[in-house]
Amino acid sequence: MVILRCRFLTINLAPLRPSHFQSHKLHTTRFFRTPNLISTPRITSSSLPTSRSISDEARFARSVLFIPPGVEVEELTDDMVLPGSNIVIGPFAGHSQIKQVEFVKSSARARDCPKDDLPEIAILGRSNVGKSSLINCLVRKKEVALTSKKPGKTQLINHFLVNKSWYIVDLPGYGFAKVSDAAKTDWSAFTKGYFLNRDTLVCVLLLIDASVPPQKIDLDCANWLGRNNVPMTFVFTKCDKMKAAKGKRPDENIKAFQQIIRENFKQHPPWILTSSVSGLGRDELLLHMSQLRNYWDQ
Repeated sequence: MVILRCRFLTINLAPLRPSHFQSHKLHTTRFFRTPNLISTPRITSSSLPTSRSISDEARFARSVLFIPPGVEVEELTDDMVLPGSNIVIGPFAGHSQIKQVEFVKSSARARDCPKDDLPEIAILGRSNVGKSSLINCLVRKKEVALTSKKPGKTQLINHFLVNKSWYIVDLPGYGFAKVSDAAKTDWSAFTKGYFLNRDTLVCVLLLIDASVPPQKIDLDCANWLGRNNVPMTFVFTKCDKMKAAKGKRPDENIKAFQQIIRENFKQHPPWILTSSVSGLGRDELLLHMSQLRNYWDQ
C-alpha cells in the first residue's frame, strides 16, 4: 500500500518483476474500457452508462485520474483536468508562478540539508533525462541548475529556494553516469536516505524520457519509491520530439510505459507531458505542484 503524505492519495502497488518489465497483473474489476492515457481522459457524464452507481463511477475515475481532496467525482468536468495529463485541479491549487529563485546549498548527506521546515518537491531521473533543463524551464532562468553533455554532473542534493517559501530539490541522476562504482553506491545510499528521512518532502517528480522505450531502471525506481511510501508524479520529458530518427516515436514510448504502470497500480499515479524546449506542460506542472504544496501545508 502506497500512502501519499498528508493523506493526499492512496495507491495500491503490486511488485514489478525484473524480467522484461512483466509483473503479476492485479485482479481488479474494470468498469470501463481503459482510455488512451496519452491524451487527457474525458470524464463527461454522457460517457458514463446511466445504470452505474456513483461508487462505480468513483472507482473508475480514481483508477484513471489523480483526484485531489475537495473534489467530488460527480462534480468532475473536462476543464478540471490539466491538458496533457491525468491530473485534476482542485481547491488547493493556488499561486503557482515562480517570481524568485535562489540557490541555497549542496549537501552530500540528507542530514546536512536545510532545516527550516519549508516544503520540498524533489526532481529525480536517469542521467541525461533532461532534469536540469526542466528545472531551468520551470524557473525561466538559464543555468539555475547546471546542464551538461556529460550525464551524472549533479552529484549532490541541491536545494533551490523558490519565492522564499518552498524548495525545488535537484537530486543526482541515476544510471549511465560515468563515475566509479563506489561513487554510484554512495549516490544511491544518500539519495535513499533523503527520501526516507526528509519529513518536509511533499512529492518526487520522477522524470521519464519519452524519446526512448520504457527502461527497467526507471520502473525499478518507481517500484522502490512505491514500496517506501514516497509520493511521486511521472513527468514525461522531451515530448516535443514526436518524430524519432530511429526506434519508436515518443508517444508510442509513453503509451508503453503507461501500460506497464496500469498493470501494476490499481490507481494510476499523476502523470504529465512536458518539453523544456517548447515549454509544453510547464504552467500545468507548476499548478499541480502548487496544490500538492498547499495541501501539505495545511
